[in-house]
Amino acid sequence: MNAAAPFSNAAVRQLETELVLSSWSVQSQLNPLVIAGGAGCMLWDYEGNQYLDFSSQLINTNIGHQHPKVVKAIQDQAAQLCTLAPSNATAVRGEAAKRILARAPQSGPRSFKKIFFTNAGADANENAMRMARLYTGRDKILSAYRSYHGNTGSAIVATGEARRVPNEYARGHVHFFNPYLYRSEFNATSEAEECERALRHLRRVIEAEGPTSIAAILLESIPGTAGVLVPPQGYLKGVRALADEFGIQLILDEVMVGFGRTGAWLALDHFDVQPDLVVFAKGVNSGYVPVGGVMISDQISEFFQNRYFPGGLTYSGHPLAMASIIATLDAMAEEGMVDNARRIGEEHLGPGVKALAARHPIIGETRGKGVFWALEFVSDPVKRTPLPPARLAELKAAALRRGLLVFAVENRFHLAPPCIVNADQVKQALAVLDEVLAEHGKL
Repeated sequence: MNAAAPFSNAAVRQLETELVLSSWSVQSQLNPLVIAGGAGCMLWDYEGNQYLDFSSQLINTNIGHQHPKVVKAIQDQAAQLCTLAPSNATAVRGEAAKRILARAPQSGPRSFKKIFFTNAGADANENAMRMARLYTGRDKILSAYRSYHGNTGSAIVATGEARRVPNEYARGHVHFFNPYLYRSEFNATSEAEECERALRHLRRVIEAEGPTSIAAILLESIPGTAGVLVPPQGYLKGVRALADEFGIQLILDEVMVGFGRTGAWLALDHFDVQPDLVVFAKGVNSGYVPVGGVMISDQISEFFQNRYFPGGLTYSGHPLAMASIIATLDAMAEEGMVDNARRIGEEHLGPGVKALAARHPIIGETRGKGVFWALEFVSDPVKRTPLPPARLAELKAAALRRGLLVFAVENRFHLAPPCIVNADQVKQALAVLDEVLAEHGKL
């Protein structure tokens, strides 16, 4: 199928809704946006309607749509070797690992020397938890209530948000509250208080659960789906110190925030923290081919040198995915995309969303880094009452009618354009949001 094919939006929508069981949905209520193609920050449907993509789909197309270098790399690899069992070696897999490890934490006591490749972020989290359990000989995984780690067995139970509840079949998972000053669980009035009290709370959870039973603490460096919750400075270093004190492994989930999204190669780079395992997917190849993986620190890598690792996937290190990683990371470096994401966030997107909040009381708070920002909508700014879902759907639909695609969740818009976005496109998106809120955002 392509834009020239004889398809209509209605026909494509009908075909998919009749034959495909869609995720996280009541099937009878589906009305999916139809997309025929894209380039850069733009998408279009079969009838010529264009959309400025400020969602990066599921916040993964960091390099933009249809980057020619990545498309060509996939085509070239397909012509050479489409698939290969992970037990066989091929140059493209080692080269992809080399590119990723070049961006991993390398200073201090924990450097990273190996990659375990998976199919996506969820199974990457599964395998990171498996590694931590095997390495420590312990069972429990601590993770935050405000989190999302994937929709497979242990990953969805490690997830703290409500989608875990109908899926709680895995054992050994305990949740705690991570920092979120706007809706503080700790009666904090400043970032410093929120940080100190959140760390005290985590210490008490560790003590109450029994430190020698805990294999790992699993955290998103910046929780994404939960609300772009940039942690206060000192929080992740404090978690690292607690993990060291009690012999617990620290896993940082960079699936949504890694590889340029926050204006750094990895979001953890903002916080001067070294985990034991780093989980990645999405931005590492902009989702062009399904892939994920785990960056493994020296001590865990050494542990498995002479011990059996009981895990594997048919498509681990799939050649097409590996080629897309190499091309993506090379293009990001050559074209300065990470620095562009940082600059756009600091000079345009960040100031722009703050200016929107100053004009529209329906925005209770804005927060973010790089090209990863949240607008939190409220129906009562004093009480900080979350905007009802129907109102958020109205705002999203109004933006879409004006050609702007945003990532909408709970009472928030997450603004996450590709790292290649330019100042004019940011200005265009902010103008649309300003118009939408002026028309539909009255309290």
